[in-house]
Amino acid sequence: MTPLADRIARRITAAGPMPLAEYMAVCLGDPKDGYYARADTIGAGGDFITAPEVSQMFGELIAVWCYAAWQAIGRPGKVMLAEAGSGKGTLLADLLRTVRRFADFASAIDLHLIEASETMIARQREVVAAADFADRAHWHTTLAELPDLPTILVANEFLDVLPIRQYVKAGEIWHERCVGLADDGALVWKLGPALIDPSLLPPGAVREPDGAVFETAPAREAWIAMLGEKLAQNGGMALLIDYGHAETGFGDTFQAMRGHAHADPLAEPGLADLTSHVDFTALARAAASAGSTASAIADQGEFLLAMGLAERAGTLGAHADEMTRKRLRSEAERLARRDQMGSLFKVLALAGRFPQGDGPDLPPFTFPTAIDVRGS
Repeated sequence: MTPLADRIARRITAAGPMPLAEYMAVCLGDPKDGYYARADTIGAGGDFITAPEVSQMFGELIAVWCYAAWQAIGRPGKVMLAEAGSGKGTLLADLLRTVRRFADFASAIDLHLIEASETMIARQREVVAAADFADRAHWHTTLAELPDLPTILVANEFLDVLPIRQYVKAGEIWHERCVGLADDGALVWKLGPALIDPSLLPPGAVREPDGAVFETAPAREAWIAMLGEKLAQNGGMALLIDYGHAETGFGDTFQAMRGHAHADPLAEPGLADLTSHVDFTALARAAASAGSTASAIADQGEFLLAMGLAERAGTLGAHADEMTRKRLRSEAERLARRDQMGSLFKVLALAGRFPQGDGPDLPPFTFPTAIDVRGS
């Protein structure tokens, strides 16, 4: 049993089964023994690989999108470029290196990073200093701390770790999934209180079989609502990239990753990454309810190809040897092919201070219709 597992067990003994959302928050965010207190969790030697780790082209194309977004919002003389959950700074490094090629944009940037891990902040400080942005860089633990400025925000694989709630159908009742204790003291799944408001369930809940799971993410949606409000108030755009789905439905997507393989999420708290798939329709609805405009949802592959992934790979490989060109093709395919990261990951853009349905069309996004803020 890990030290964190022992503390969780004592908490359950004293207060009863722990809701999944609380369990996720403790396992990931505990300042001493939580997952993000550790170093080197990302990359080939860690537990998972993100798109920026696959190829520099990912961060370069996001930088180009940020430049286009800055132009779309009127080229303000001072703009906040923000990233949520920069991790070890791989995306940040590629983004800043590319941004420096757009001198007018680079000179307008005030850099703001949202990061709760002191371990990761130390890595990010090195990246920012190397990119010559140290005198314009600021760190925050929460979105609420960001200043009131025109904003361009990027969040890649950030939302998937925000805590979720799960409800499991037992008979005609949906019960919250909690973490409890077995007779031998091991952590096990338990059914908790019944769902108070069945209207939160998507259509078709009565037809779901026993054991069906519904996930909701109040923390995630509250974060997006706050972002949407800030964009509506201050102007700007946001780019959200994560693995998830475009339609709200039923299913268990909660998972633990350790050593690039799926792990038991209850086995060793604090030693595995805990995530779930992002409901992008719920995000769009939350942003719209706060006054921002949400784009149509795109696949990552669609987004990257529209931004020039194939052309960038060709440029990098034009004067390279065959081994390098083969590597670049492999990286591009991994990022964009539907059977790899291309369709699993979704992309959503948010825009503030634009009439609903009339946002700036930045490829491949359109802002076609109003979002029903009441849900399905």
